[in-house]
Amino acid sequence: MSVGRDVLRLTTAGSVDDGKSTLMGRLLLETGSLHQDHVDAVTAHSRRRRDPHLDLALFTDGLKAEREQRITIDVAYRYFSTARRKFIIADCPGHIQYTRNMVTGASTAELAVVLIDARKGLTTQSKRHAFIATLLGTPHLVVAINKMDLVDFTEEAFHSIRQDFCDFASRLETKSLHFIPLSALHGDNVVEPSANMPWYRGSTLLHHLENVNIGAAINRVDFRLPIQCVIRPHQDFRGVAGRIASGRIQVGDEVACLPSGAISRVKKLFLGETTFQEGLAGQSVVLQLEDDIDAGRGDLLVRRKNLPHKGAQIDATLCWLSESPARSFQTYILNLAGRETRCHISRIDYRINVDTMHREESESFQVNDIGRAQIQLNEPLFFDSYKRNRETGSFILIDPVSHDTIAAGMIRGTTPDLSSLRRETQAKRNLMESERLVSLEEREHRRGHSGCVVWLTGLSGSGKSTLAKKLERRLFDEGREVFLLDGDSVRMGLCSDLGFTDQDRRENIRRITELAALLAAQSVVVICSFISPFRADRENARRRLQEKFLEVHVDCSLQTCEERDPKGLYARARRKEIENFTGIDSPYEKPLEPDLYLNTEERTSDECVEVLRAELQQRFTGL
Repeated sequence: MSVGRDVLRLTTAGSVDDGKSTLMGRLLLETGSLHQDHVDAVTAHSRRRRDPHLDLALFTDGLKAEREQRITIDVAYRYFSTARRKFIIADCPGHIQYTRNMVTGASTAELAVVLIDARKGLTTQSKRHAFIATLLGTPHLVVAINKMDLVDFTEEAFHSIRQDFCDFASRLETKSLHFIPLSALHGDNVVEPSANMPWYRGSTLLHHLENVNIGAAINRVDFRLPIQCVIRPHQDFRGVAGRIASGRIQVGDEVACLPSGAISRVKKLFLGETTFQEGLAGQSVVLQLEDDIDAGRGDLLVRRKNLPHKGAQIDATLCWLSESPARSFQTYILNLAGRETRCHISRIDYRINVDTMHREESESFQVNDIGRAQIQLNEPLFFDSYKRNRETGSFILIDPVSHDTIAAGMIRGTTPDLSSLRRETQAKRNLMESERLVSLEEREHRRGHSGCVVWLTGLSGSGKSTLAKKLERRLFDEGREVFLLDGDSVRMGLCSDLGFTDQDRRENIRRITELAALLAAQSVVVICSFISPFRADRENARRRLQEKFLEVHVDCSLQTCEERDPKGLYARARRKEIENFTGIDSPYEKPLEPDLYLNTEERTSDECVEVLRAELQQRFTGL
């Protein structure tokens, strides 16, 4: 198979008039990606309007309304290439009423360039676009602080905006964040380094785009092929065609077709008219199977022993695109990887205030709202979580009357089905907590303090265990009743029957939460040291423990965690000896609003324990 230059899909976003189209025009012009007649036409148009500079935005603003208003309305796709890499740009609109278009542009991007006007600083719309980019799983974020020429190219202006964005980004899930000061109009730091900003020694925008690592976010483990069509040119050939959403497949591999469950093996694999032994994620292929199984458009090919989730209830994040508000129990059509079913929104959990990143109660979603909802399907579908697989973890909602797309959704996971909830409710009716002869007040009086749960969450190697042990030692020496729960000890006993799938990890944290609640109810200080990668599980723990719960985010960079690697787990995960390892091929959802944030790269373990001890003393009686 011939290997050419790789392709980077990127999107530009930001508040209105921050210079997105001008920046893209500058890139296209200086990389020689424009036809001369196009350049001549824009030059003539700029002269007619008596613009002092070439109107670079006209190279991307294609609609008449855009040219007249000098804004971007639709998502404009442009293509250019350099000697190192090919690029596909989605230039997204900045006006708030066109925010929904940004969802379209960023849905397939591996890098997002968020422009900020150096005069205005960080705006609500800039925050909204950065949040959407990270919400959609865009692995790389570049903050281009534009129009530096209008603030005299001062270093102070750049660093002030950089700090504001870093404060905001601490609540986002971004893996790679890069800042570049530039002037798109004059070309400073776009393609060539700027002589006007000698204080900036980083890369230019184009250099960064050419060298950023891409493909790292691709799921190469779980084979998923949504079938787009069946190809049968003659009676002796029948193949299924589609784009491999994730994983890889080889000739001879056993596959299952969902939802029928039919099993077969790959006989031949075609890319175009050429046969190959292996197909990879992102390639459009035709598979000829050994058996003539029932497979058609909307079906999903997977490996027999690596199946996606199946369910009729979905826990999802929705980006509402329609002018008509979302309504619970109104019928919609859900399209997921080419398969459709009727559905309704059974519950709206909350909407997110983009300014504060706080959750707000809401009974509906309005246009451009982003929030969490529970969706009931008329029939079960197969799917993955969006963090694991973009294509089989995303869907759209369609109005069954107008056939307009009204929402884009990202699957967080499944919700319990009604039958299991009924069984659980019936079981609880048969249970009754027995009266105790020793009250909680008596225990607190004897021990001199109330019970609580200190929940330390973070990546493996972030320092959770070290802090937990030191805190336990200190509290014990002070005469407190303290108990430490850590991942290894729980996994060897209470949860020894569980594996490391997403579902098993949720059950692991559920059991730990219940055990911690029982101990805290007996006036014990419970220290829980667990990666606990999923935000929803920690939120459930908070709801269960309420005011007794203290969430502590123990943080440091992935690189530092790998350098520490006390158990050698990262090295094994990199060698593919461990699957579903958090931080490598399984996601970690950082707390958005932890009760306490401790960075173990910035503070020593003793300093962190001091901060943690002071927080306990302030929050809980007698501690």
